[in-house]
Amino acid sequence: MSQYDNVSVVKKANVYFDGKCVSHTVVLADGTKKTVGVILPSSLTFNTGAPEIMEGVGGSCRVKLKGESEWKTYGDGQSFNVPGNSSFEISVADGESYHYICHFG
Repeated sequence: MSQYDNVSVVKKANVYFDGKCVSHTVVLADGTKKTVGVILPSSLTFNTGAPEIMEGVGGSCRVKLKGESEWKTYGDGQSFNVPGNSSFEISVADGESYHYICHFG
């Protein structure tokens, strides 16, 4: 899917880690919430409440899920799943950015 139709957008941005990650919440017609954002060059750790699917729509990143020892690389068109009540480390290389859609639940 290249676009979402009939959505509402929360105007206030979600800004994390001093602006290294910025996203906006979109609400679909059925009430489903997603975030659409970008992570700038950095190494960050995110905690999750609900399960998440991170869908890459541009750029690339390296990810290590909680409890795993190996980093995996993800790029445009690739997704990774994060369990609820967990965490993941994400690293975006200098000169890069990672654009994503986060699907919750």
